Amino acid sequence: MPASVQEYLEEKRASFEADLFELLSIPSVSTDSTRAPEVRRCAREVARQLREAGLTKVEVMDTAGHPVVYGERLNAPGKPTVLVYGHYDVQPEDPVELWTSPPFKPTVRDGKVYARGATDDKGQFLVHVKAVQAMLASRGELPVNVKFVIEGEEEIGSRNLAPFLRQHKDLLKADMVVISDSAMFAPGIPSILYGLRGLAYFQIDLTGADSDLHSGVFGGAVPNPGFEICRLVARLKDASGRILIPGFYDKVRELEPEERAEYAALPFDEEEFRAGLNVPALDGEEGYTVLERRWARPTLEVNGMLCGFTGEGAKTVLPNKAMVKISCRLVPDQEPEEIAALVKAHIESLVPPTVRANVRALHGGKGWIAPRNHPALKAAARAIEREFGRPPVFVREGGSIPIVVDFEQILRVPGILVGFGLNDENLHAPDEHMDLGNFHRGIRTSMLLLEELAGVPAGLP
Repeated sequence: MPASVQEYLEEKRASFEADLFELLSIPSVSTDSTRAPEVRRCAREVARQLREAGLTKVEVMDTAGHPVVYGERLNAPGKPTVLVYGHYDVQPEDPVELWTSPPFKPTVRDGKVYARGATDDKGQFLVHVKAVQAMLASRGELPVNVKFVIEGEEEIGSRNLAPFLRQHKDLLKADMVVISDSAMFAPGIPSILYGLRGLAYFQIDLTGADSDLHSGVFGGAVPNPGFEICRLVARLKDASGRILIPGFYDKVRELEPEERAEYAALPFDEEEFRAGLNVPALDGEEGYTVLERRWARPTLEVNGMLCGFTGEGAKTVLPNKAMVKISCRLVPDQEPEEIAALVKAHIESLVPPTVRANVRALHGGKGWIAPRNHPALKAAARAIEREFGRPPVFVREGGSIPIVVDFEQILRVPGILVGFGLNDENLHAPDEHMDLGNFHRGIRTSMLLLEELAGVPAGLP
């Protein structure tokens, strides 16, 4: 990186941190309707920083919910257009009493800034804003065209983002989308996220009698929905961890031998992982490692159960209702609607005639996988290696980021998922934080990324 750029970054180091702290001081909690004015205030602050960075067009655009902040600079004719996505809304700060310092008063300790939203996602999307600012200030222009879409509803499911993308397809037309809302594999080990699991989520309600009954008077003669729901759940997986729903695995894309070898070479200690979670032993589908189970195999898990008397002491009740919530994480090429139909049909086939069942599919989303040989991903890998002095590892994520699929399906752009956070930075928990060294390293990496993406032909699928 030229000395002039390095000098500018060093000169602006404190200023860039101050801008981050300003964003972090705004309680933009999208789930709390009473804080809607704060969410909008945060949108305005994002817009201010985009303008200050040198974008030529910036708008705070209303949706049916919280606003989207859009910005662009299109001064590189013939070069690709890079769309950067991020979100400025944050999780609630509860429980506040477990924070070491106030959640919306950014506090630096040991080179890390502690505040809600530090790594999810204000610190991460801001690296790209500051990269643009640094390149324009030190070089006068960008090597690519850039557009920014920073939304305010990610923490409530991005429910208005897909309609926004459809409504503004022409405005948002781009050649690739860059998303920094994930973590590096480990400190000093950068990664590119190329796969996500999808989701199918269900609620199962079993009903027996019209009301709870005395277990002594009626027990042994009247069906117990609590017992039946336990028996039903126990029949969904076998002892080896394999899901017993017919057809569930029919479209599962198996791991390539190359992927399995790469995962095995990662510096991951299963025993250390187990000890860190304080569980007696790990569990899961036989024949696969922990990373393979977490990243690339489908699952079925109980998320919650409710039945009968759960208060202190004893109450001899025979419950009339029982409920369980179940989620299935899906892998490419499983379709959420197909899996929902298979799960619903199988559960209904297991329900005994002694109880009534209501099986509901609550929501779902597709899994996603990127072609690792795409020129844009290769460009990202080169940029990361230039900054970190080592190539990135390619990883998948066990969770779901539905917006990645939205960008791919609606805008027809490949996703580049490069995170600068760390897995132990307490996302969604008290004392969320971000390493300021990684924040500044992210800015430098983003600048290199824009350089490398300039060589990717525009219009590639």
